[in-house]
Amino acid sequence: MTRFFKIIATLEGISLLVLFFVAMPLKYIGGDETIMKPAGYTHGFLFIAYIIAAFILKEKENWDTKKFLIICLASLIPFGTFYIEYKYFRNTQNS
Repeated sequence: MTRFFKIIATLEGISLLVLFFVAMPLKYIGGDETIMKPAGYTHGFLFIAYIIAAFILKEKENWDTKKFLIICLASLIPFGTFYIEYKYFRNTQNS
């Protein structure tokens, strides 16, 4: 489950960056909305998967509430999931 979470965290982080730094500027500065919907849907799906995986790992790994909230809130900040993956999961076994 940890390996799955690391993959989801990376994909969610990338999707947030694409949404903020590619899709939104194209829409609001360039007037081109073609990438906005696919980027938004992809990010939404990955965000939900990230939060669900965090809930599952909280129970499995007996995380305290503070760690769980930090991990969940990091998904709202650009580059946040990359930091979480580095800080909390860099030395974990891929299970």
